[in-house]
Amino acid sequence: MRSNCKSSAVLVFIAFFLFLGAARATPPVLEIARATRTPKLNDYLVDLPRDGETVIREFRQREPGDGVPISERTTSFISYDQKNLYVIFVCDDKPDQIRAHMAKREDIQSDDMVTLYLDTFHDRRRAYVFSVNPLGVQLDGIVTEGQSTDYSFDTLWYSEGRLTETGYAVSITIPFKSLRFSGEAMQSWGMALGRSISRKNEIAHWPFISTRVDGFVNQMATLGGMKDISRGRNVQLIPYGIAARARFLDESKSVPAFRSVTDTRFGLDAKVVLRDAFTLDVTANPDFSQVESDEPQVTVNQRFEVFFPEKRPFFLENAGFFRTPVNLFFSRRVVDPELGVRLTGKVGSWAIGAIAIDDRAPGKRVSEDNQLFGDHARIGVFRLQREFGRQSAVGVLATTRDFGPSSERVYSADTRLRLNPNWTFSGQAIVSETKLLNGIEKSGAGFLGQIAHTGRHLGYVARYTDFAPGFSSQIGFIQRVNTRRIENSIAYSWRPKTGKILSFGPTALFFRQRDHSGNLQDSFANFGFNAALPRQTAISSTAFKSVEVFGGTPFQKNGFNIILSSEWKKWLAIQAFVASRKAINYFPGPGIKPFLAEAKDANVSIVVRPRPQMQLSQTYIYTGLRTGDNALPAGVPSSAAIFHNHILRSKFNYQFTRELSVRAIVDYNGVLSNPSLVNLDRTKRIRTDLLVTYLIHPGTALYVGYSDAHENVVIDPANPSGLRLTNSPTTTTGRQIFVKLSYLFRL
Repeated sequence: MRSNCKSSAVLVFIAFFLFLGAARATPPVLEIARATRTPKLNDYLVDLPRDGETVIREFRQREPGDGVPISERTTSFISYDQKNLYVIFVCDDKPDQIRAHMAKREDIQSDDMVTLYLDTFHDRRRAYVFSVNPLGVQLDGIVTEGQSTDYSFDTLWYSEGRLTETGYAVSITIPFKSLRFSGEAMQSWGMALGRSISRKNEIAHWPFISTRVDGFVNQMATLGGMKDISRGRNVQLIPYGIAARARFLDESKSVPAFRSVTDTRFGLDAKVVLRDAFTLDVTANPDFSQVESDEPQVTVNQRFEVFFPEKRPFFLENAGFFRTPVNLFFSRRVVDPELGVRLTGKVGSWAIGAIAIDDRAPGKRVSEDNQLFGDHARIGVFRLQREFGRQSAVGVLATTRDFGPSSERVYSADTRLRLNPNWTFSGQAIVSETKLLNGIEKSGAGFLGQIAHTGRHLGYVARYTDFAPGFSSQIGFIQRVNTRRIENSIAYSWRPKTGKILSFGPTALFFRQRDHSGNLQDSFANFGFNAALPRQTAISSTAFKSVEVFGGTPFQKNGFNIILSSEWKKWLAIQAFVASRKAINYFPGPGIKPFLAEAKDANVSIVVRPRPQMQLSQTYIYTGLRTGDNALPAGVPSSAAIFHNHILRSKFNYQFTRELSVRAIVDYNGVLSNPSLVNLDRTKRIRTDLLVTYLIHPGTALYVGYSDAHENVVIDPANPSGLRLTNSPTTTTGRQIFVKLSYLFRL
């Protein structure tokens, strides 16, 4: 009876919000004419309309004012021909106030920008994003309602930017063969134009896209008038070759030793567009190495796995097709693949994605006398989604992994329902069936339900998650099972129309988590306050109080933090984070039970751009744990250091041209531990990376790289592990030089 009452209450709650919210005006319709000649940027430095062009001037702010006219005059000219769509922006501004850097491709999000959005299937759910800074540097991606913008998308298009006496001008040329769209003779797309003025925290669009309504693509204009445009056959081939020489410390054998290897590899990435809407990607003998290194993170004294984002292009492209509320495909679980195939696309209201790939890593981790040595794990992911209504959708996802006698199958169904202009509901139900290498079988279910409000002033999320003890997702990212968690978060922003403060307001987060036997695992409450100011400046402070049960013992924790970020000057960016809190020593020294200690955290990042082409950045991360006035196990002294972890990254980047750049990184990670109080080695690592990049456009690039790693270890046969720690990181444990060349052929 109680379950039925709860279900009825939920239905009434959802039905109530279906009737909330004011109706929005119908987005405008824009008819564009065919170009009589190819537009040239020089011709648009005088703000005059031309034959065969559509002119737009009525840009209105989304931030900081909602619907307020843009503060700097902006004019756009739009036209098309058989092969390309053309957009020209002429932007007025004070020349000495414009923020523009000759940065590498896609590293312009702190600059002033203009943007073109294209919803080519006009489904009001998904759109291409093409952004350009005043110097012509590109940023592209895909925005999908209900997801964060995916900037991993790369395609071939053209841009030019120029600073002028009255501001700047930008041209964007989008080849139709770089887009997916239907085969109809007369096209009807969604479209929006945008401009960002960084020093004012200002974002403006045509048409007006309000923060008072949930969603972005659904508010875009309708672009009509295009007919008889050519998509071409659209076959892409990217052959590549890589040559590398490496020397490293090999710890895979019973006795560690230094080894040198030379590797030469050739491969091919192919992309074929099928029936206008589907993209088939095949990679043979792929190079899945990362050119960009991971950003530093604290990994010591972490109870659960730390998340590192994917950086490999094959997995990044079209990753949004496989995203669900619960992350069931975390592609970094695929460590060393040999062959990959991916199919993604959209037909009408149906979106489809599928991946088949192998992984050599599991077969390399076992000993050579194991019958599984050399075997590959076989991995598959399938996604199908049906869209309906106004930005609502329902979908299924299935994943499979097989390695030797082990196997895992995960099946999921999810939905996103747009209840009204401000409220959405998301839900997901999952089941897993797992057979381990030792023959043990287990199964379990998972659930997620969430209702969220998005508006200009109020943000609210209520979420329930549930993972059974037997649930498993070996290629997903789920830190903990046997949990039932209820969570509520709320934020309110006041937005003054005048004054230096753009917005300010309180935030709060509450959650309680129990296991399936009803035992408390965690409870948490925090209260914060945020404020945003011009010049990309923000400050926030949060205080929290929580209970965490670890090893059967409840630990009372509390603390606070302060975060500051600012780009007050266009040549300087600063971010700072400091925190003081109670924290558990999860991995105490021998004979000691886990205990509560005092933690201090700091994170400071400074970016200096002395010239538009040059960027210097310095990051320092610190976390430390020491005993305090808390109840301590017998024999543990008060006011004693447990560990200090220092992480330092120095990074230099010089962009000679839009295509040619050089980047150098020096990383230091030192863990200074007290072995009597914590089970951590005293480690010190220094890594140097040097990379020269000549990137003509996505797919055609030359990379020359060098890396060198030093650690505080030496080979010592007398030690059981074969290695002995030293005081300084003087031993070279990994050194590599490589050259990689790829070239894009478009047929």
